[in-house]
Amino acid sequence: MAFGITRDELRKWKASIDNGNIAFITHFWLDDRFPDMKTVTKVGCKDLGRLAEWGSGYGLKKEWIHIRKDGYSHYDLLGNKQLQILREEGKLYQLSRLTQIKPGSS
Repeated sequence: MAFGITRDELRKWKASIDNGNIAFITHFWLDDRFPDMKTVTKVGCKDLGRLAEWGSGYGLKKEWIHIRKDGYSHYDLLGNKQLQILREEGKLYQLSRLTQIKPGSS
């Protein structure tokens, strides 16, 4: 279950994907399969080849892309990989507003 984002944030994420960008959105998330994870970052792009290429730069496999019929296919980033990628992409602020992790932290 996702929560902690506004409809406007979701709309902007989808619009960014629609415009061909690699788009990030981070929100609170509860899933019994991952009881220790409280947040997820979804990284999407309508160009699946571009998304897979972006992901491979971080060691993500194209098979890990969550393919969606609605056009908002994405990677789900969790835990240390989420933290690493958000830091390297300059988007740690997305996680810091939901957790105690701060953008300047290492």
